[in-house]
Amino acid sequence: MADACRRAMLGRAILAAPLLMAAGPAPTTAWSFRVPSLEGGEHDLSAWRGRVLLVVNTASFCGYTPQYAALQRLHERFQARGLTVLGVPSNDFNQESADNRQIREFCDAQFGIDFPMAALSHVRGPQAIPLFRWLAAQGGGEPRWNFHKYLVGRDGRSVRGFATGVEPESIEMLRAIQAALSVSS
Repeated sequence: MADACRRAMLGRAILAAPLLMAAGPAPTTAWSFRVPSLEGGEHDLSAWRGRVLLVVNTASFCGYTPQYAALQRLHERFQARGLTVLGVPSNDFNQESADNRQIREFCDAQFGIDFPMAALSHVRGPQAIPLFRWLAAQGGGEPRWNFHKYLVGRDGRSVRGFATGVEPESIEMLRAIQAALSVSS
């Protein structure tokens, strides 16, 4: 019994070791993060250094789901000028599939999404992925619903949050995107 207890404690210590070693200074830019990709692997945000990043928590079965179409249009309109849209599907509000493959199929079939998509992730609360914890701290709080948007400047430091009801192609959002794109890195 004592040996089993020691093995269990050792197993927990080994599992916890990478978490302890990973602790260090808090990230200061969005470029410090990696997120799992919807197709497998990961997105290393440092690959987008110097671009403007629009990070949106998405859901397939929500009244705001039609915003996908506007996000795709933003992607097409501003990609060449330096905008990257990153969709982050989440079931934190119980309106998303639990399967990455089904999410991809839905996005492709319904909206022809070709901007980068993260894998299904938590975006609020203690289980939120590190990127969303950082965005919430920098950009005015965590998402209160699906399709909350964070606009990250070219410097990777400036973050502005936009509530769900702010449409991707609204005057407010377009002005913010154009202002962010006009700043050199």
